[in-house]
Amino acid sequence: MLRLKFSIALDYQIDAPGCDFIFSIHAAQTTHQTVVCESLDISQDLLPTLHTDPATLTRFLRLKAFGGTLRVRYAATVDIDHFSALPAQLEEVPVARLPGAVLPYLYPSRYCQSDRLHRLAVKEFGQLRQGYARVQAIRDWVLNRISFLANSSTGNTTAVDTLVEEVGVCRDFAHLMIALCRAVNIPARFAATIDYGANPSLGPTDFHACVEVYLGDRWYLFDPSGVAIPMGFVRLGTGRDAADTAFSTIFGGVRGAAPVIQIEAIPNAAGQLVVPQHIAQALSTDGQSLPA
Repeated sequence: MLRLKFSIALDYQIDAPGCDFIFSIHAAQTTHQTVVCESLDISQDLLPTLHTDPATLTRFLRLKAFGGTLRVRYAATVDIDHFSALPAQLEEVPVARLPGAVLPYLYPSRYCQSDRLHRLAVKEFGQLRQGYARVQAIRDWVLNRISFLANSSTGNTTAVDTLVEEVGVCRDFAHLMIALCRAVNIPARFAATIDYGANPSLGPTDFHACVEVYLGDRWYLFDPSGVAIPMGFVRLGTGRDAADTAFSTIFGGVRGAAPVIQIEAIPNAAGQLVVPQHIAQALSTDGQSLPA
């Protein structure tokens, strides 16, 4: 059992008379990720509401803030008991057998134009043996084709843009891998996380984007950027792409500073310190498999 403790600090200057926020900064509660404890501190005297999406288990914090300074602090300790499987045993699920809840992740979306990448995907991956190995080949292709470069993209950058420019940040790697998977009929979705163990040369700890692919009746983690350790991902939210999983959506005039995030591994309930590391098994924190 892995136990991670983290905190997120967000600071804003809000124009009068104020604005609305929708945050996705709470740790998700799943069968394999349990929130042991958590706290939320808001500098203004507000009445926030917390809503959990029943399909994705993403937790959305909504509040209406006044003009002036707003500070939001969220901290949590989570236990992660990964479901693991041998990659060689994981097969792709035929479209005819996919659960209804998985079908949206076959289609093109705002940042993942799988329809435009269909010919490329079929050429590169259409003849490969189906299963985990084919998904891993797509992940490796993206990692080898795209260079990680901080501040190299914008909120409008799509998978096609990343393919052309050949540079990006974690969200761009994720969008391209998702689009290529969907182009060969493999359901894939965007996962917003905080990660333990990212390369410190890339700067301070930040939010991290990774990919979940539906194989063998369960969603499994992949990190196409190659800069983090999947075992150390704390799930915040999932969706079709980054448009569904922004940590902060703002309706009004606001100036904000970069998030300040801290994360550490601590001893679990049994007193054991488990540190995330790269392993050969396929990992999932999504919960139990879905019925057809």
